Amino acid sequence: MTVNGESVREISSPARFQTIEQFILEQQSRFPEATGAFSRLIRDISLAAKIVSRDIRRAGLLDVTGSTGTVNVQGEVQQKLDAIAHQAFERALRLGGEVSLLVSEEADDLIPLQRSGDRSPYVVLLDPLDGSSNIDVNISVGTIFSVFRLPEGVGEPGEQHALRPGREQVAAGYVAYGSSTMLVFTTGDGVHGFTLDPTLGEFLLSHPNLRIPEEGRYYSIDEGNSESFSPELKRHVAWLHSPDPDSGQPHKTRYTGSFIADFHRNLLAGGLYMYPATKLYPEGKLRLMYEANPMAMIVEQAGGKASDGHRRILDIQPESLHQRTPLYIGSRQMVERVEEALRGDR
Repeated sequence: MTVNGESVREISSPARFQTIEQFILEQQSRFPEATGAFSRLIRDISLAAKIVSRDIRRAGLLDVTGSTGTVNVQGEVQQKLDAIAHQAFERALRLGGEVSLLVSEEADDLIPLQRSGDRSPYVVLLDPLDGSSNIDVNISVGTIFSVFRLPEGVGEPGEQHALRPGREQVAAGYVAYGSSTMLVFTTGDGVHGFTLDPTLGEFLLSHPNLRIPEEGRYYSIDEGNSESFSPELKRHVAWLHSPDPDSGQPHKTRYTGSFIADFHRNLLAGGLYMYPATKLYPEGKLRLMYEANPMAMIVEQAGGKASDGHRRILDIQPESLHQRTPLYIGSRQMVERVEEALRGDR
């Protein structure tokens, strides 16, 4: 296919693409012990994502923008689409029957999804709609999810089965709702991206084996908070402003206030996302369990790195469901450079 004299990859023929279910079934066929439970879990997540994507695309036409007037467990004003997205994912996971426990940013406590005595193999932690305050101004937002396997022989599942370090995740992913809707996930064997074809209602494999560049030209940080940055971080950001000796150009700032939008661009093009501790958020703003952990698993599987500035995100032992953490995530060399700066080594 040619547009304005340039060759463009033809993606309109669905016969050339795998659906997300076909992809997972093919992967599971290599493992005799596979039960199909994970493929059903991803089916449930993708179904809820399609519902949320539909509602976001009609946000200007339906009464789904603005706030609900309530404050969630994070102390943040809940947006209408926060509640809608939470409801869509909870309902899909409950009906699917593969999840025993759900942790959501929009709920104070654990949400049991099955009757007492029933045991499904997974625990899911979820940010139903990251960046939801951007809905009213039509900026990309997303869903982030983390999956743990419930240990064998568990009695009644409880908080301890969700409060586990990120290295024990069996899968993690996000859905980016933007110019297209894209579902990206990993099961610990690489990162793959699927784009929703709205004419078919299917997620099709469009970005197999995603790899983040080792180095990048972009950085994402809320420089409006710069007065509360540590001296070491201030110096590093100032260094990012300075011209690169090879290109003569400084690093380029890209910050939308939507974690998924900034992360997704950096994953594809190379870059660094930073949300440090600040005066307003002395423990950092992003939640460890359903924001930092899943994105850390994804970026590591893509060849990148995620740190709280001093230690690997996936090694942090959580103490509470809604725990916050500073986060430096993206291209490996860029994360290592900011770690060195925070230690005072450069």
